[in-house]
This record gives sequence, C-alpha cells and structure tokens, in this order.
Amino acid sequence: MAAAAVVPAALAGWLAWQTLGDGGDGGTDGQGAAAPSVSAPASPSGEPSREPEEKPSSGKPPEKPASPGAGPSRKPASGPLAGKTVVVDPGHNPGNRNHTAEINRQVDVGTHRKECDTTGTATNAGYPEAEFTLDVAHRLRKLLEERGATVKFTQDGDRPFGPCVDERARVGNEAGADAVVSVHADGSAAGNRGFHVILPATVHGGGADTRPIVEESRRLGERIAGKLVERTGSAPSNYIGGGTGLDVRDDLGGLNLSTVPKVFVECGNMRDEQDAALLTDGEWRQKAALGMADGITVYLRG
Repeated sequence: MAAAAVVPAALAGWLAWQTLGDGGDGGTDGQGAAAPSVSAPASPSGEPSREPEEKPSSGKPPEKPASPGAGPSRKPASGPLAGKTVVVDPGHNPGNRNHTAEINRQVDVGTHRKECDTTGTATNAGYPEAEFTLDVAHRLRKLLEERGATVKFTQDGDRPFGPCVDERARVGNEAGADAVVSVHADGSAAGNRGFHVILPATVHGGGADTRPIVEESRRLGERIAGKLVERTGSAPSNYIGGGTGLDVRDDLGGLNLSTVPKVFVECGNMRDEQDAALLTDGEWRQKAALGMADGITVYLRG
C-alpha cells in the first residue's frame, strides 16, 4: 500500500480537529480521462456521466471474504449514534449490465433529465465496481450499527437492476436520514490515483434545491475525507479536487434531489493498477469502511 507522504494542509486541519473532537469513538471521475461508455453514458461512478462501462468478465479480486453485515438492518438500543439514521447507497447494481435498456431510461433529476443509472466501472482484471460498493457498504453498515445507528440501504443486490438515481435520493429523503453516503469507485486513466468525496453544489431550479443541505454536506464530506486519510493512509485524489479530496458538482441527480446531507465517496481509481490493488484487497476495504464510519460518527456527534 502506498501511504500518503504529504497530507494537504486542509486535510491536516480536519485531522487535528477530529482527533480532538471525536471523543474516542473510534470511531468519492476522471474528468475527461475515463474511457467512453458502451451501452450507458460514462459516469463519475456516482451517476451516469463520466465512467466507462465494462463487459462481463470472470475477473475476481485476489480474495473476497464473506460480506460482513449482510442481512436485515437492526436498531441497537445504545451507542454513540443511537437515534441517528444513516442511509448507505451502494453505487450501481450488479444486475445493471443485464438491463441496459432500463438503466438508459431518462429520469427527472430536478434541473434536467438523465439516464436512470449506469453499470459502473471495473478493474482491468474485471472486478466490478458494483461488487466493490456492496462489499464496502456491508462493512460500513456493520460498523455504524455497532455504534448504535439505524442503517438503511438503497439496494442490496436484491433487485434486478437500479434503483434509478431519483429513487436513490428519495430513499434518503423519506427516511429523514441524518446523513447519506453513496459508495463508489472511479474509472479514470492510469496514473490518476486516490479518493475524492463529491459534494453538492448550490442548485436551485426545477425540482432541485440543494441550498438547505450544501453546508452540512460539506461538513460531512470534510470529515469523511480526513478520516479516510487517517484510516487508510491513502492520499486524496491527484487529479480531482486540487489535493483536498473534495469535488463540488451540480450535475448529479442523487445530490440535486437530496433534501438531507449527502455525499458521494469515490474510494479510488479502478483503472489504475496501484489503486486497483487496494480496492481488491479486503483489509484495505475494511479500512475504507472504518474511515467512512469514523467521519460519519464525528459529523453526527457535532
């Protein structure tokens, strides 16, 4: 694993604040660089936009332990996050590749219309993003539930495809979630490395109004970014966000339609061999889940 040699100043500040403020609880595309989509538009891996679609492949990660946290969500009686609701949105769906007509259907994302979803990207060896996101989401759910949170998924590979990006936003809104985290991995060019967290821009038009959530979403994203550096040792993206690990976007329906604090986490670039080695490693995925859980915990504890 390549550890970050230098943590950007902004992240260093977050880390110092978090170390003092988390009370010992332990507690996201290649812009212009991704390959073009085949049957669904390229996406930033959060929604249809910039990441490449993969053909079915038999490639598997070097090891894939049983997904922790599988099964129905529960609500523990106590813990630092008792009374809090977190929605975890595993990006894409393993079945999307078999339903390209359905996921190419246009849906209203507030300011414009956009494809329902994409298949997501994959490593060069064929490990799909949709499998990665479910694995990390299961790990994250387990950690959050152990801390007392009620956790809801937008999907758990339990439906043929989707849900569409508008429905994903609706799940968080209807749950009255205290935080929503959409888990992804990028599909950019080789040499582009590191994670980034996508934050909602201020959007007001059509059916979209992010003004009430922009500030809180940024707080959530900053804390997750700082804790990802701390837990994984990985550096923020070297190609998006100017070294901060943060990227503000106004084109993602999942953010534009959200009425609760929400971010997308692009955990790394599946098209880069060094990042792919991390993303396909179960131990690193557990660290990534811990970083997200810690960031969420610090955010929710104020």
